[in-house]
Amino acid sequence: QVQLVESGGGLVQPGGSLRLSCAVSGYSFSSNWMFWVREAPGKGLEWVSTINPGGGSTLYLNSVKGRFIMSRDNAKNTLTLQMNNLQTDDTAVYYCATDRSGRQRGQGTQVTVSS
Repeated sequence: QVQLVESGGGLVQPGGSLRLSCAVSGYSFSSNWMFWVREAPGKGLEWVSTINPGGGSTLYLNSVKGRFIMSRDNAKNTLTLQMNNLQTDDTAVYYCATDRSGRQRGQGTQVTVSS
């Protein structure tokens, strides 16, 4: 059974940083692309970032490009999302997922950006 467990969310002021983590089990982690998606209040799931199996290639939503950095540790089956210069529009529940649409995702971690 695939399990994805996110952590690291919280309340941060605009311009601040957070580092999200995702622990993955029951899945061929090192062989698969992985994703972060988010769901803002009143909106649907939105793709945020993608990383290839080896970790050497990443893709980002335009609005987070240059601010967010996705990485992975295949030895530990973990994903991270380093989020810098956070803005109020980044407020959302963040999920790690095995697909871009987020159909298979964890329980999420809340990120709130507010002054």
